Amino acid sequence: MDSTSDAALREQTTKRLEKAMGTFGTAALASMEEQLPWFRRMPADQRSWIGLVAQAGIAAFVEWFGSGESAKPAIAAEVFGTAPRELMRSIKLRHTIDMVRVIIDVVETRLEELAAPGGEAQLREAILRYTRDVAFGAAQVYAQAAETRAAWDARLEALVVNAVLRGEVDDGMHSWAAALGWTAKPVTVIAGFTPEDEEPEVTIDQMQLAARRARVDALAGVQGSRVVVVVGGTEDALVAARHIAAKCGPGPVVVGPTVGDLYDSPLSARSALAGLRAAAGWPDAPRPVPSDELLAERALDGDDVARRHLVDHVYDPMCDAGAPLLDTLTTYLEQGSSLEATARLLFVHPNTVRYRLRRVTELTGLAPTDGRNAFTLRIALALGRFSRRPTRS
Repeated sequence: MDSTSDAALREQTTKRLEKAMGTFGTAALASMEEQLPWFRRMPADQRSWIGLVAQAGIAAFVEWFGSGESAKPAIAAEVFGTAPRELMRSIKLRHTIDMVRVIIDVVETRLEELAAPGGEAQLREAILRYTRDVAFGAAQVYAQAAETRAAWDARLEALVVNAVLRGEVDDGMHSWAAALGWTAKPVTVIAGFTPEDEEPEVTIDQMQLAARRARVDALAGVQGSRVVVVVGGTEDALVAARHIAAKCGPGPVVVGPTVGDLYDSPLSARSALAGLRAAAGWPDAPRPVPSDELLAERALDGDDVARRHLVDHVYDPMCDAGAPLLDTLTTYLEQGSSLEATARLLFVHPNTVRYRLRRVTELTGLAPTDGRNAFTLRIALALGRFSRRPTRS
């Protein structure tokens, strides 16, 4: 076929396409209604928008075909630019591919009628080329939308984490979290250090990947050399923290206490960050380490929350239990954890010392016979005495 006859066939086919173009959209919608269950479930206004998208695609094809296929069709602008952005949230990429396939089927069933005699192959090849470009155009549109949404989500995630760290948790912050799909309870905050020479965006992506592997929800933020992860949806935060710790840089990873929801998350965040600052005082701390296991170091580092906890939950219960308990613990610690030496100094049987030490453990959750616990008890005793020292006028 020479170029003259090819152009003539194209012109004749184009005229046939232009005459039949008005019925394509209706036929395509009817076919989608019949073949695509997700399309039948859509509201009428969205089905109407899809009809306009289909009509725009067909019109763009006819114009492109009539021009001799001399230029690459502007698929994104001419076809997908017809619909509002809201439609992108309702229709997935695979749904768009389904639509394209149905429209192709509609055109191909009428190929003999639409093409000029002898121009069937020409029209079929044009359809294949055009639909290929439609598929690539759709992928580009969805990719651009995903990039835009990802950038917005990243900014929103940073705002939520910053609000938690500042203690500014209100209904507005909850709305931001809800926009990110956050509904998880309970909540724990985990703090560590970022890997060296790693971009913040990469660190946050790694935290999200670790959270998915741990099957928990997570919001992550980077502040200088620190990375803070708000974890939700698990009662055992240490399990999730092990996955997250594997993605952190060198240094401690501290797990704050578990709280009921995002409203209480600043409490967990304060403890986690205080623990991260104080962890230098315990170089051999496990990784990750609960912030409550760093109470002594936090108290020495000036953390008022840790100091109040040691007084209220460790010293005061022993003090309320009676002087013999405090005297026994003090003597035991001063005598290098020797039962016999403690018993001799207090003029009691070693079994009495054992009983009193067990009572200390029951009241405080700290065993004096454990080296770490003994250190924490020493700090608690000193802080308790400070809190009850007389004031001079």
